Amino acid sequence: MKILMILTSHDKLGDTGEKTGFWLEEFAAPYYVFKDAGVSLTLASPLGGQPPLDPKSADPGALTDATRRFHDDPSAQAQLAATQRLQDVSAEDFDAVFYPGGHGPLWDLAEDKYSIALIATMLDAGKPVAAVCHAPGVFRHPKIDGKSVVDGKSVTGFSNTEEAAVGLTDVVPFLVEDMLRQHGGSYSSGADWQPHVVTDGLLITGQNPASSAPAAEALIKHLR
Repeated sequence: MKILMILTSHDKLGDTGEKTGFWLEEFAAPYYVFKDAGVSLTLASPLGGQPPLDPKSADPGALTDATRRFHDDPSAQAQLAATQRLQDVSAEDFDAVFYPGGHGPLWDLAEDKYSIALIATMLDAGKPVAAVCHAPGVFRHPKIDGKSVVDGKSVTGFSNTEEAAVGLTDVVPFLVEDMLRQHGGSYSSGADWQPHVVTDGLLITGQNPASSAPAAEALIKHLR
């Protein structure tokens, strides 16, 4: 199995002057689900190289077994530091795509023409695409046969109440829950901060950081 993980290259949290990027748990937990399953992993980002880490995701309160494992894993750190440029990867080389979240993807990956095209190509070829937390924002623009890829699909993603809880409702370019609903998605959420994963055909979405490992496991199950 070959899986492509696509991370954000965006590090500015709107006009707040604060940093953002990808959320460590949402990368580390799926990374080890895939590695432990024997998956061949390729990492990519719009700019290539080291993706920016949301500093809050490295706070002591946000650490998990997976993030601690990553902290002690030089080879994983080296792989993350050398992501390929998104425009240089091809959908035909992979069985599936996984998007970790963090607020960064709302600014770059949601609008990235290579990401938009890759998602449509993968789904059109019958290959699954998974995204967790803010990363379902990448489904904002991809269409197949003129229809949004989430139209009529059961989906989840970072909820409006979770966004309000972190105080960024008026900072983000769009709210993931609202966008999924506006594009015809049948949105559901579980309790805030608790695991909630939805699989509908080729789309696998997770609500929040706690959903990242279960979403990766759902993707493996689909591929098997």
